[in-house]
Amino acid sequence: MGMTMLILGLESSCDETAAAIVTDDRQVLSHALAGQEDAHRPYGGVVPEIAARAHVEIIGPLVTRALGEANVTLADIDAVAATAGPGLIGGVMVGLVTGKALAHAAGKPLIAVNHLEGHALSPRLADPDLAFPYLLLLVSGGHCQLLLVEGVGAYRRLATTIDDAAGEAFDKTAKLLGLGFPGGPAVERAARDGAPRAVPLPRPLTGTKEPHFSFAGLKAAVARAVGTASAADLAASFQQAVVDCLVDRTKHAIARASGATALVVAGGVAANGAVRTALEQLAHAHDMRFVAPPLWLCTDNAAMIAWAGAERFAAGLTDPLDTLARPRWPLDPTAEAVRGAGVKA
Repeated sequence: MGMTMLILGLESSCDETAAAIVTDDRQVLSHALAGQEDAHRPYGGVVPEIAARAHVEIIGPLVTRALGEANVTLADIDAVAATAGPGLIGGVMVGLVTGKALAHAAGKPLIAVNHLEGHALSPRLADPDLAFPYLLLLVSGGHCQLLLVEGVGAYRRLATTIDDAAGEAFDKTAKLLGLGFPGGPAVERAARDGAPRAVPLPRPLTGTKEPHFSFAGLKAAVARAVGTASAADLAASFQQAVVDCLVDRTKHAIARASGATALVVAGGVAANGAVRTALEQLAHAHDMRFVAPPLWLCTDNAAMIAWAGAERFAAGLTDPLDTLARPRWPLDPTAEAVRGAGVKA
């Protein structure tokens, strides 16, 4: 392979600002990350305008910190990778414009990374043995998809959500139960003290031939059940319903993912212990390897963007400096439109 490549990655698509330096032989030399939970907590969710302003203020110092921790200069970097979408457009623009400026100033190539590709390839950063093709459950605050990852830039979408993402349902449930923000970890904590079958909740689309996900009905059912049971029981019952839906839909996809070497889960909801355990059992039942990145790689971060950049760079894929930021950017543009899913797919 020759000299090690150094990739600077930038991520700013939602409410995390991050800069990381990763090598093409899977070393994370530095990772500087700033969350915005305190800024958004009073609103119980991410406010795009507040997020964009926070990204502007912190991204420069984070790049400086990432370079310092890796003990390299901008001149040492081989390419700059920045999230170019999908996401909150104000935030995406901050990271992409910063990436363009750094690439231009240093005379280095720019790699405009699809945030979802960052999640999709992140398990390969943590696991050098993970080979293509693999079946990926990408499950986060804004996305819930099953993809056959055939190679860098080659994704076949097998299923998506027809309404809400699983992570969004976690956040809404946390808000309904007064558990705080961010919602995913809060619901998981509360669920530990509850009974997972205490409150009867629906499992939308499970057992159907339809390949997709749906969480709107589950969200509505939780809203109706507030006050009828303890927060712990509601949290546990909700979490179990999500797990059951994810397992059922993933099982449906396994039947269509011929040749997949492993079942891989990535994205913020992949940090949930109950979700991981259930998917691991499902993989083993189908004689598939189960791969989940370490928890810090599941939530939004710049190391996965740098790694996706490294994979794209190795494949000879770079982007012009006039590349546009994109609020929507499907990983599989050939996938047929799904009823109701225009907004988030």
